[in-house]
Amino acid sequence: MNQEEFYKYLAKIPKAELHIHIEAVPTLNTIKALYEKRFGKPMSDQDADNLFSYEDLNGFIQAFLKVQDLLISVDDFNYIFDDFCDYLVANNIRYCEAFFAPSAFLKKGFKYSEMVAVFSKKIAQIKKETGIIIKLLLDVSRTFGCENAIKNYNLLKEYPCDDIIGIGLGGAEQKGPCKDFEAVFEMALKDGYKAVAHAGEDVGPESVWDAINFLHAQRIGHGITSIQDEKLVEELSKTKLPLEVCVTSNVFTKKIVKEVKDHPIRSFYDKGVFVTVNTDDPVFFKTTLMEEYWKLYSECNFSMDEIKTLIKNGFNALFISDKEKKDFCQQVDEAWTL
Repeated sequence: MNQEEFYKYLAKIPKAELHIHIEAVPTLNTIKALYEKRFGKPMSDQDADNLFSYEDLNGFIQAFLKVQDLLISVDDFNYIFDDFCDYLVANNIRYCEAFFAPSAFLKKGFKYSEMVAVFSKKIAQIKKETGIIIKLLLDVSRTFGCENAIKNYNLLKEYPCDDIIGIGLGGAEQKGPCKDFEAVFEMALKDGYKAVAHAGEDVGPESVWDAINFLHAQRIGHGITSIQDEKLVEELSKTKLPLEVCVTSNVFTKKIVKEVKDHPIRSFYDKGVFVTVNTDDPVFFKTTLMEEYWKLYSECNFSMDEIKTLIKNGFNALFISDKEKKDFCQQVDEAWTL
């Protein structure tokens, strides 16, 4: 199957995505509009090139923060969710659990309650118009330390929202070990929120162990350095703790893999690890969920039957009921006509 045929076929298959940051979905046109609104002048081609020029994870994080800084009011999130909707529709993503990082916006003076109100309005609008379900995970952010993370969590508690189902730990992994955030995760789990953590992306397998042992994470964002620890791979295979794998993003960071064909997702899958496929930051890494599946098919020797299993894994790793998982997987089966 060539790329055109693959895309045409996969476009009709319902999918889930569970590792994507909402601030990383705006199109270049939206970024330019926000830039002009923010600085009162058009964004030059050089400015755009500079924004998307980075060579490592920390460089990317700085670019991510710059995009966040382009928003000057909570109303600007309407642009973000409009582009988010277009992305979900284009990839036939029927259910998405996405990260939102409030720290930078709170530091700019945005009110958390007003942000959440916009989110809920747009999420309801998207569901009404497309049927797509979006849930959010509040990224408490390791970048600004545990005290700030607890402040973020307290806002989640103060302004409860059905659209926000849990917390995540993102940001610069080398600067914020998982174990430093045990307190906030303990509170979240005790209060019935879901808990996920970026780990094993830019730090070795010890980071994944810490996410399991200290944070009791229910999914692991990335987790690719787990491949360096045979006992950890065995543990992941036994427990079926889902990994939110983002192939293009992982190749970019070059921590353990520099080419798609060498990505450990193939080994994880073969060893029985519960892997899911995601994009992380579509605009920053110039990818889509369709593209991620194509790379697995064309460069990592995944068969179409295995692609189908990965798509079902995405639904089965969501924080939804078993019946909902079964229903979504049945929709995949019904659309799969090979």
